[in-house]
Amino acid sequence: MTTRAGFIALIGEPNAGKSTLLNRMVGAKVSIVTHKVQTTRARIRGVAIEGDSQLIFVDTPGLFKPRRRLDRAMVAAAWGGVADADVTLLLIEANRGITEGVERILEGLGDISKGRKVALLINKIDRVKSETLLALTKEMNDRFDFVETYLISAEKGHGVDTLRTWLAENVPEGPWLYPEDQIADLPLRMIAAEITREKLTLRLHQELPYQLTVETENWEEREDGSARIDQIVYVMRDGHKGILLGKGGETAKAVSKAAREELEEFLGRRVHLFLQVKVRPNWLEEAERYTEMGLNFKDGN
Repeated sequence: MTTRAGFIALIGEPNAGKSTLLNRMVGAKVSIVTHKVQTTRARIRGVAIEGDSQLIFVDTPGLFKPRRRLDRAMVAAAWGGVADADVTLLLIEANRGITEGVERILEGLGDISKGRKVALLINKIDRVKSETLLALTKEMNDRFDFVETYLISAEKGHGVDTLRTWLAENVPEGPWLYPEDQIADLPLRMIAAEITREKLTLRLHQELPYQLTVETENWEEREDGSARIDQIVYVMRDGHKGILLGKGGETAKAVSKAAREELEEFLGRRVHLFLQVKVRPNWLEEAERYTEMGLNFKDGN
């Protein structure tokens, strides 16, 4: 039996559907999905098995114009994912077409992708007419030499099986790199922090966009099979702490309950989750916070 294994980088603008596609490919919720842009910070890998091939997906932060240190570190991580990958998938939205952001990504790909397999994925195909799709497909392929183009709906699953089969045939021959039952290489502590951060993002909408981070401070396995998880939510100002706690602590309680329920489903056992909120005005400038997110602090310079 010839086995294959390879790294596949998913790149695109924020909110193009990369996390949704990764979760569908892997068949489990690995990368957090919200309606806010920039929710994926670390290069989360999901592992899928297709026949005799192991597909290791690198879900990169969305590529955008960086303004702050955190933004720059995220963009560096995204291009690093492309440089390390065997196959790169560029995901664009059918209904948005070739935006300024897509233009910038095409420029960057020209520099980094020589001799690499880069395929185009046009997502959200159910939102436009077929003639628009044809025109977009032609224009993108005129701009860059994609090895393949796939028209998909990551949300509904259209075209995803065909894409997975193609990927299985195009990763290099070699032994599998992860145990068969492993879906993500992120430590559980980081996955737990990401789940809580997703719940906070959904709950707080516009109030605290990127000015908070979550860290799992302690993880204790209990004799009854349950786990106690202590997390700290870092915010930048006292006012943010008040928003996050809510009246009578109700916002924090609702977030904690939603995160705990999802963690229990993910881990398949009982979870006792304890959240603490701390004000840390300069967390965006602390190297330790970047390490916790799987990013390189120096890339933000």
